[in-house]
Amino acid sequence: MSSPTRSSSHPAIDAALDRIGPRLRSVRERKDVSLGDLSRATGISKSTLSRLESGQRKASLELLLPIAAELGVALDEIVAAPRIVDPRLPQEPRRTGGRVIVPLSRTQGEPKAYKLTIPPSESEPQPRTHAGYEWLYVLNGRLRLVLGEHDVILGPGEVAEFDTRHPHWFGSTGQGSVEILSLFGRQGERAHIRTRPGAMGAPSRERLDVDEA
Repeated sequence: MSSPTRSSSHPAIDAALDRIGPRLRSVRERKDVSLGDLSRATGISKSTLSRLESGQRKASLELLLPIAAELGVALDEIVAAPRIVDPRLPQEPRRTGGRVIVPLSRTQGEPKAYKLTIPPSESEPQPRTHAGYEWLYVLNGRLRLVLGEHDVILGPGEVAEFDTRHPHWFGSTGQGSVEILSLFGRQGERAHIRTRPGAMGAPSRERLDVDEA
């Protein structure tokens, strides 16, 4: 049997509706109430309750309010509010070590955009390598970038782009936190800016550009 047709066209709302059945079943079982007992107490048929829990019956306030009252729970224990994110706003930040990372990209493709805040404690270089290409732009503070044999300090408005297959690390100078924008692509997409050709070029105050030899 197919799921009931919904009028919603928003993925977050559809996801919240899909969770009603499992949440209702979980609450009922936690309260140790059978479908038969709940049916007798609410006047809602056992088959309707079963279809509601399995997602085959569209939920409504007329059904959910007496069920929540009989189970002795708030309605929001059964119906979770949909989390609708404004695409104009940054996504939820996450922490990696002491760094705060805010994803800025909304699409599934690459390159991905991030805003990073790096604390003063993140100042000990730990170079690593991996596939991809990265572009960094300093917003505030001073960024220390170790790239191969180069060890440079970049200030606000300065840019570095490099192939991440070269040993690299970036962090704080230890004198304060730093905020940067990062564009990263695992497939090696380059930023659309003019770059100098050549291998492991000398550092520039405008841009540190390191190409594959």
